[in-house]
Amino acid sequence: MSTQNPQTPAAIHPTAGHQPDTYPRRILLAVSGLSPQIVTETIYALAAQPDAPFVPTEVHLITTREGANRAELSLLSDTLGWFHKLCSDYHLPGITFTRKHIHIMRDASERGMDDIRSIEDNRAAADFITQKVREFSADPNCALHVSIAGGRKTMGFYLGYALSLYGRPQDRLSHVLVSEPFENSMDFFYPTPYSRVLTLRDNKLADAVMAEVTLAEIPFVSLRHGLPAKLLSGHASFNETVIAAQAAMAAPELVIDLARRSIRAGGITVELPPAELALLAVFARRTVAGEPALAAPPKGGTDAAWAHRFARIPRHRRPAGGH
Repeated sequence: MSTQNPQTPAAIHPTAGHQPDTYPRRILLAVSGLSPQIVTETIYALAAQPDAPFVPTEVHLITTREGANRAELSLLSDTLGWFHKLCSDYHLPGITFTRKHIHIMRDASERGMDDIRSIEDNRAAADFITQKVREFSADPNCALHVSIAGGRKTMGFYLGYALSLYGRPQDRLSHVLVSEPFENSMDFFYPTPYSRVLTLRDNKLADAVMAEVTLAEIPFVSLRHGLPAKLLSGHASFNETVIAAQAAMAAPELVIDLARRSIRAGGITVELPPAELALLAVFARRTVAGEPALAAPPKGGTDAAWAHRFARIPRHRRPAGGH
């Protein structure tokens, strides 16, 4: 397993080919419910990759209140501390993961969530997860690796969807696969480099040194380029962000309302002065009719052809109550 040092020369130049392992800030972001093992399993799988191992510089976990308690006790406590044991067993330096890096989802009343049980909880979880992905992806010196292996299915879905909305070329999405019979063992955290015998749920015994943890990378389509700038740096909800992405990906449409002296494009209505509206109507009609482009009229002079085209645009009075 690699013992990549975050201060190596390669890590100081983060733009070479968008390789995640070359970025100075490397974040693992995961969701979990009652199985905090997802953190150590994913770190192990990332660092064990034969080509370009990805050793995070920091780990962030999104979970519930009970999930946070389990993560603290099993991963960070002095008694168990499996995160610290993993770093020691495989000589993984410079990974920051503390209680401050465990983020408890908040409901609509800003209270820590125990579970996702209602429509309101789903909406709050989606907004919370989206905000975290937006926050981390705003740093150009950061490569973000997102794991959707833990937590409820809705949590994993929202996390993967949020990365699709905000992900960049250096970001990655994955799931970890744990070999049988270790997959459902609450006492398994990673394949140890020494013998460690576990008692499984069916009272069978297995040695953790024999376990296999595989990283399954999941391709995703990035929609970031279609989002308005204010959504990349603001605090828009999950639904607002999705609507903006859908609008950006929709077929282009232009509606010219001569009666109201306005146009609608991309779902936005804009009023135009009569001259500009007429000029746009000329171009739109020629495009619909498949006619060729027009030569610009002479500067400072008159052009009978242009005058005729403008004359063909109907004149409408503004509706009652208009300005």
